Amino acid sequence: MDKKNLIKQIKLKRSFLCIGLDTDINKIPSYLLGLDDPVFEFNKKIIDSTKDLCVAYKPNIAFYESMGVKGWQSLQRTLDYIPNDILTIADAKRGDIGNTSNMYAKSFFEHMNFDAITVAPYMGLDSVKPFLEFENKWVILLALTSNPSSSDFQNIKTQSGKQLFEEVIEKSSKWGTDSNMMYVVGATRASSFNQIRKIIPNHFLLVPGVGVQGGDLQEISQHAMTSDCGLLVNSSRSIIYAGHGIDFAEKARNEAKGLQSKMSSLLESKGL
Repeated sequence: MDKKNLIKQIKLKRSFLCIGLDTDINKIPSYLLGLDDPVFEFNKKIIDSTKDLCVAYKPNIAFYESMGVKGWQSLQRTLDYIPNDILTIADAKRGDIGNTSNMYAKSFFEHMNFDAITVAPYMGLDSVKPFLEFENKWVILLALTSNPSSSDFQNIKTQSGKQLFEEVIEKSSKWGTDSNMMYVVGATRASSFNQIRKIIPNHFLLVPGVGVQGGDLQEISQHAMTSDCGLLVNSSRSIIYAGHGIDFAEKARNEAKGLQSKMSSLLESKGL
């Protein structure tokens, strides 16, 4: 999905919600466990109940590859089930020397046909470039994450006086464009959105950390929303595990609907 169509879906659905499919077989309703593919059946119900409320789904690859071959099969079935007008993000955090990154890119873009993948930029341009060579695909670089230890490296001051995450964004933004690159910026780092927008005013930001991690949707929108929205705000556990019984999909929809309603108001206030 290209940038134009992503913006179109945001305006159409009045939403910039991304739902993380971090599906843990130990947390899904027990009545699904007797089915041939309980992970897919769980995801299918979540998708059916929320597809009109979100513009992206983000399977966390670790939850699938931890189950071996069967997990990869569940992932592919899930991916095939997601409607074509919804952005699909492989939350894989790949990134290695060039020839290895090329194989990762082929795996997720050619064979599985994801629209986007999260990539770690630590090894520099040659580890990211292979992902950028695919047309109509997105690279989502880790910039400023929401985990407690992110400051161990991301906030280190460099010789220029900038923090490391600022250097990463500034340098990497020249590798691609705002039509094939996004950045991960955690919702719990809202105070940094203004300085990030000074560096990349038009790039989309994938913002995890709303919901269980406590990120504030209104604060994020106030400091980071652009004239084209420019945001994909992700919520995972607070939506997909909103219920634990036979009505889990209905509970997930209610949670997603609450976020979508708030997003609609924020888009309206921006004139979108």
